[in-house]
Amino acid sequence: MALRRRALGAPPPATHVSRMIEYPKAKVCAAHVAPVFLDSQSTVQKACTLIAEAAAAGAQLIAFPESYLPGFPIWAAVQAPIKNHEYFKRLAANSIEVPGSEVQLLCETARERSIIVSIGISERTQVSVGCLWNSNLLIGNDGTILNHHRKLVPTFYEKLVWANGDGAGLRVSDTPIGKIGMLICGENTNPLARYSLIAQGEQIHISSYPPVWPTRPSNEPGRYDLASAIRIRAGAHSFEGKVFNIVSSAFLDKSTLEALRGIGREALATIEQSPQAVSMVIGPSGEAISDTLCESEGLLYQDIDISQCVEPKQFHDIVGYYNRFDVFELNVTRKRLTPIVFSDEGDESLIPAPSTRPTAD
Repeated sequence: MALRRRALGAPPPATHVSRMIEYPKAKVCAAHVAPVFLDSQSTVQKACTLIAEAAAAGAQLIAFPESYLPGFPIWAAVQAPIKNHEYFKRLAANSIEVPGSEVQLLCETARERSIIVSIGISERTQVSVGCLWNSNLLIGNDGTILNHHRKLVPTFYEKLVWANGDGAGLRVSDTPIGKIGMLICGENTNPLARYSLIAQGEQIHISSYPPVWPTRPSNEPGRYDLASAIRIRAGAHSFEGKVFNIVSSAFLDKSTLEALRGIGREALATIEQSPQAVSMVIGPSGEAISDTLCESEGLLYQDIDISQCVEPKQFHDIVGYYNRFDVFELNVTRKRLTPIVFSDEGDESLIPAPSTRPTAD
């Protein structure tokens, strides 16, 4: 058999060809929108309409605000809890279960429109009529739930409404447009929570916020500037992690204010005059790369390119060479907390062994 000789200096035949990494590019959407306040059914329908609109515009991801379903409990900030029982009962009645019919409709719409959906919900549980969580869902473009996060600690007066969450949702989801993590409102000030996502390779971060967040009466100085706080937090996380940050905040519309007329004139004035939230997209440099929505409702679109996360990683890679893992250690418990754990009565390992005492002849 004749042997074919390789030409002098020619490279050996390739046995394996490695491909260069192709970084995803995507069009994303931040929904700066109002719910149909304390009406989960109508708000789900509105959300599905907006999902379809974003998908038709070419978006591959849409992010909704904090507690979009069925709305943020602003009354807790401006009125004593002894006056808020009826509002809490309405919120509890319109909070949703996971899984549940409302979630199923959102998942079906995401699948039909082939778009990733992040949405904030007030979540209830089957084991209590009064226990609620401030949660966020990430739904894949195939309609599956990729992540279900419960806010670790409700902030300030939110503790009068929502229970503590857990670490089960501190996860980064690998998607066709990049690795996505998410935190809710004040969690974006928690450096450990943020680091736990960056350390999982996060490339796209989703931050969700309410429309306003009152801390002082309208006639007092020193009020909390929510828009400024959002810009600081979103920019810091993007800069530290070299990630894109999609900020979605709710919009305070007239129908929400009308639904809150029962809280009184002074309390309502505090809500109306509190600094409003903003929605935007931040790039890996920590600077805004999109327009900003604040005083009008709408969908904000921005093209992103994950390859833009590479260059700044040379400067500060806090989950790579710009850290000291021999000095610092972080352990995260990602266990879903439940009120009780039962041992199955049918488990034979729990049945006492029969007596081995000798019997009399």
